[in-house]
Amino acid sequence: MSSGHNPWLIASVVAMAAFMELLDTSIANVALPYMAGNLGVSNDESTWVLTSYLVSNAIMSCMAFFTLSSVLCGIAPTLSFLLLFRVLQGLGGGGLQPMAQAILADTFPPEKRGLAFAVYGITAVIAPALGPTLGGWITYNYTWRWIFFINLPVGLLAIFLVLRLIEDPAYLKTVNKAGIKVDYIGIALLVVGVGALQVMLDRGQEDDWFSSHFILALAIMAAVGLISLVLWEWFTKHPIIDVRLFKNFNFLSSNVMMFLLGVVYFSSLVMIPQFLQTLIGYTAEVAGLVLSVSAVLLLIEMPIVGLLASKFQARYLTAFGWLCLGLGLFYSTKEFGPFIDFWTATRVRTAQVAGLGFLFVPITLASYVGIPQEKSNMVAGMINFMRNIGSGVGTSMVTTMIARRSQYHQTILVGSVTPDNPTFLNTVNDLTSKLTQSGSSLDQAQMQAHARLYQSAQSQAAALAYIDTFWFLGVAAMIMFVLSFVLKKNEPGKGEAAAG
Repeated sequence: MSSGHNPWLIASVVAMAAFMELLDTSIANVALPYMAGNLGVSNDESTWVLTSYLVSNAIMSCMAFFTLSSVLCGIAPTLSFLLLFRVLQGLGGGGLQPMAQAILADTFPPEKRGLAFAVYGITAVIAPALGPTLGGWITYNYTWRWIFFINLPVGLLAIFLVLRLIEDPAYLKTVNKAGIKVDYIGIALLVVGVGALQVMLDRGQEDDWFSSHFILALAIMAAVGLISLVLWEWFTKHPIIDVRLFKNFNFLSSNVMMFLLGVVYFSSLVMIPQFLQTLIGYTAEVAGLVLSVSAVLLLIEMPIVGLLASKFQARYLTAFGWLCLGLGLFYSTKEFGPFIDFWTATRVRTAQVAGLGFLFVPITLASYVGIPQEKSNMVAGMINFMRNIGSGVGTSMVTTMIARRSQYHQTILVGSVTPDNPTFLNTVNDLTSKLTQSGSSLDQAQMQAHARLYQSAQSQAAALAYIDTFWFLGVAAMIMFVLSFVLKKNEPGKGEAAAG
């Protein structure tokens, strides 16, 4: 909180800091193939650049550390160093989101939080959408290293403004004077549990899951770490995570929904540029443009939702958002395919994000209902933690689903292609004839015909796998639509829970 400064100026500053951090959760998406080629690794290995950041992103905070580690990412000579610096970047940036949200909760009274969170929400949903376009443009025209170097001037400006404008609220000053007791055991259990979980999810598909002793060991480590974390935090006097807050139904429900929002939103944000670049052949810049066109809709939508949050119950806005998101994902299954064009892909992405504005703000508001002000930092940290963990889980989940479903569909498609299949034979003969007319020998033409048909089967299998994944995410969104009505009533504009 600040003394003597306009609260909307404070909102703008903290939103800028959060925007910088959120941009980095997606700016590397479209640059992965370029990173893989430049650093001499496979595309599968390069996806660690995303998940390594999301692991640590939910744990610690330091803006200066984030800026410095961004520069280190830009000069990384190998994938190993890049992963290390991305982890450090996540450690530095992890606190920027909850810090920004907590400052807004302290600065604005409950009746104005909806609009304030809408301002912050613009950064939360638009920054990941703009990231691929900006990252694609920078990567295509310069080098992927500059997607990290641009954080330096923005970070320095954000640090300067925060130091000038932001002060701790009175209740935090009181706590600080009494002395801060750090929950080192809780931090250690959190790092071990979440880190093991994320690495397990990321490596599971490549190592064939629990048939691998390494994956099994990680699963046990994650389970022990997270269960121990909950037990320790329940009984310790100064927890890093106040798990007792989950006794509040709205807080529990809000965290579950924010986790699912992270899963659905970020996984779809990864899937589309990956599909467009690997199967359609788009450049990073064009793939990023497909995602960013939808950001215009969100830019218009978020302030409107902020105003609506002061007039309508959060559960109704949340239900509407999940319904729109689910319908958008189902629409994607009808339009997606190996021959999708730019504007169809843009319509698909726009349909997917149409409901996002109606989710972030109401869910965030619901998380504060019935929670004392001195717990604002804890609420902000937890709600952002759940979204970040959902983002990491979503990325790993869809990677596995796409790989498995691609294998399944490829088996079905190839299995139907037999020498006695007249359709297959006619296709091979026609293609062979065209290739021989272009100058190839008969043997070469037959080999090329079979190779092209196999490649076509692979593309179709991959497209069907993406469609299956969109169906799964759509069903998850519709389940959340039903559960939205279980949320307790709130009094719009007052931030208090109603008795019903």
